[in-house]
Amino acid sequence: MGARETALNVLIACRKEEGWSNGIVKEYLSRDKLDGREAALATRLCYGVLQNRLLLDHYLQQLLTGKIKNLHPAVRDILHMGLYQIYLMDKIPESAAVNESVTLAKKYCRKIQSAPGLVNGVLRNAVRTVGQLKEPAGWQEKYSHPQKLIDLLKPYVGGKRMELMLRANNDIPPTVVQVNTLRTTAQELTVRLEEEGVTVTPHQWLENCLVLTGTGSIDRLNTFKEGLFYVQDAAAKLSVACAGITPGQNVLDCCAAPGGKSFCAAMALQGVGHITSCDVYEHKIPLIQKGARRLGIEDLDAQCRDASVFVPEWENAMDTVIADVSCSGYGIIRKKPDIRYKDPDTMKDLPELQLRILENQSRYVKPGGMLLYSTCTLVREENEGVVERFLALHPEFKTEPLPLPAVFPKNKSGMLALVPGEYDTDGFFICRLRKG
Repeated sequence: MGARETALNVLIACRKEEGWSNGIVKEYLSRDKLDGREAALATRLCYGVLQNRLLLDHYLQQLLTGKIKNLHPAVRDILHMGLYQIYLMDKIPESAAVNESVTLAKKYCRKIQSAPGLVNGVLRNAVRTVGQLKEPAGWQEKYSHPQKLIDLLKPYVGGKRMELMLRANNDIPPTVVQVNTLRTTAQELTVRLEEEGVTVTPHQWLENCLVLTGTGSIDRLNTFKEGLFYVQDAAAKLSVACAGITPGQNVLDCCAAPGGKSFCAAMALQGVGHITSCDVYEHKIPLIQKGARRLGIEDLDAQCRDASVFVPEWENAMDTVIADVSCSGYGIIRKKPDIRYKDPDTMKDLPELQLRILENQSRYVKPGGMLLYSTCTLVREENEGVVERFLALHPEFKTEPLPLPAVFPKNKSGMLALVPGEYDTDGFFICRLRKG
């Protein structure tokens, strides 16, 4: 099975199963055993189509004699893939884009006799009209973000940053990793990675953070197998750094899977202290445990716990509690492009859950201890709104200025919203709360 067929299967699965694309992509790449080059092409096709679906429909409607809504879903997926290769990729021969798409139509649309001819005709017309079609006028089609989502995010992000964010959401996210300082240094790891053929660039403003290119499948690298690094965006690492964890502390990470923030906390503890790493989903606990073993982290206890349910023996027992809560995820659209197509109305109950979790987790913080609240979204109701409601109910907590790298303006509010396109990170919200 080739890259294009795997990509089509992923797009069909995303549509039918309503699952998240990043998980389905990994599952199908493993299932189809694609080599490095084919896996990279399949991944690019999947994410490229999902990132540009509304733009591709804009082009497609100009190439069709009928209406898009009348197309069979699989035919539409195949046409999207073909158009993406023709209009938005540089190194794909146009003939390959057309011919491979027709082959897929013959195999996956057997009950639709007209499908191969339709695909052939539309894509050949696309080749003839490269650069001639009408471009979209608005952000909705240009960046493939539904207008309802744009209207939701614009008041929070702001007009000047909004287009930068929309553009960044359609970029290929960089591979950002954190050095396992329990086992190596950034300099030593860089040498090892370069010996494996990986190009390494130090992160511009975050210590012990590297940006990698040319990795292929990361889990095949010896440096990964030896636990010398873990994958984590700079924004997530920064959020844990803002908690100010020091050796000897008792730390709770209440919504931990897949474990990155717990691992970051372990680096800060330097092997002295303890981490309780929890998640509500039982099947995710082995992922945390496996990651900790690979990294050589011994002071971590992974448990299946609901973050909104009180555990009496933890009351006033934690020096630091990390509450990176479930959210709408609008800050990580570049990694989960299909989030943009979810109806925002289905997310309206999240602030109530987030507040319940924050209130429950606050009970575990020792007097003088730290509560770190974070999300990977860009909606005020889930960020500042939750914090303000929490502080009104719990005057024993106060915000503290965030200890940020010099690239950021000096922080006084104790809260920070990171917007994609501004500091080259995922979208993130961070709040530092001290218990009196």
